[in-house]
Amino acid sequence: MVGSYIISVKRSYPKGEPFRLKNFIKQLLTSFWALAAVIIVVVGVVGGMFTATESAAIAVIYSLLVSVFIYKGLDWKGVWKALDECVNTLSIVLILIATSAVFGNCLTMLHVPDLAAKAIIGVTDNRIVLTLLINLILLVLGCIMDMAPIILIATPILLPIATQYCGLDPVQFGIIVVLNCGIGLLTPPVGAVLFIGSAVGKCPMERVVKATLPFYICMIVTLLLISFAPDVSLLLPKLWGGYVPVLGG
Repeated sequence: MVGSYIISVKRSYPKGEPFRLKNFIKQLLTSFWALAAVIIVVVGVVGGMFTATESAAIAVIYSLLVSVFIYKGLDWKGVWKALDECVNTLSIVLILIATSAVFGNCLTMLHVPDLAAKAIIGVTDNRIVLTLLINLILLVLGCIMDMAPIILIATPILLPIATQYCGLDPVQFGIIVVLNCGIGLLTPPVGAVLFIGSAVGKCPMERVVKATLPFYICMIVTLLLISFAPDVSLLLPKLWGGYVPVLGG
């Protein structure tokens, strides 16, 4: 939010209308059917009715029905056009994911994550340096691999180091891993989200990366806050109750 505000002021972006409760209620009523998709996904996943992947498919089908039959902003001809554009975009992303999955298998067979973990333990016993090295490993892996294989391969290896040597809580470490993987989705050469944004916006990859540079700074600052200020990620679990600190966290 701070980064967006600074960029908006620097580039003199136009201001929106002041907040009014009447307009808020009006827009809420108008957007009810669209916002219901989020409710369906969250309730379905939390309630155990379907998995996160299945929820994405259900959300797409629901959004299609809402667009065609309720908002009527899309006809069936437009649906086929959207599907055509979707296939073109997904083909790029799926090729990237398939390639990164092969590369991930090669790293696993060569025991690269395990070797990296042993190497960082041998370098230093300083908690701050170890935490920075773990983040560096995850960031590098995020640049060349997809999120799922990173979580499956790196988590069992790095979690004991994070809890025993760095004093990180497992919840805190989980958020660190996900944030690093999220940054990796925006970082070349794989950067699946960058390719999606480039394809959807019909904008050259170079311009997309250049426009994203200020937000890399924001993401790295956030990553450091989560890594070295535990309450940033653990405050809400503590406030809601039921949170039990783990030894080493």
